[in-house]
Amino acid sequence: MALATLGPVVLDCPDPGALAGFYAQVLGGTPEGDADWVDLEVPGGRVLAFQAAPGHQPPAWPAPDASQQFHLDLVVEDLDAAEQGVLALGAKPLDTGDRARTWRVYADPAGHPFCLCAC
Repeated sequence: MALATLGPVVLDCPDPGALAGFYAQVLGGTPEGDADWVDLEVPGGRVLAFQAAPGHQPPAWPAPDASQQFHLDLVVEDLDAAEQGVLALGAKPLDTGDRARTWRVYADPAGHPFCLCAC
């Protein structure tokens, strides 16, 4: 028997509305909240939440002396099309290595790493 259930995954960021808007464009859903906290229920019922953190420092990736803390794996049908879309929305490529791989690494507008995965 489980002791708990998983609630929303919460990302600290300087502007919850802006970052929720980025992920809404990538994943779908409608952001709801205020200046300090925004929930984004994505198709399938999972929730990403965004919490205001005025002193937010994005994680470093890759950095052998620092932790990325976490990352999101986002499953896509067409890796090249998804890449064009997230870059147009403000994502930054973090790994321009082997383009034949089935995954690519980016940072969202607040600096959190995420992967597009054609699995």
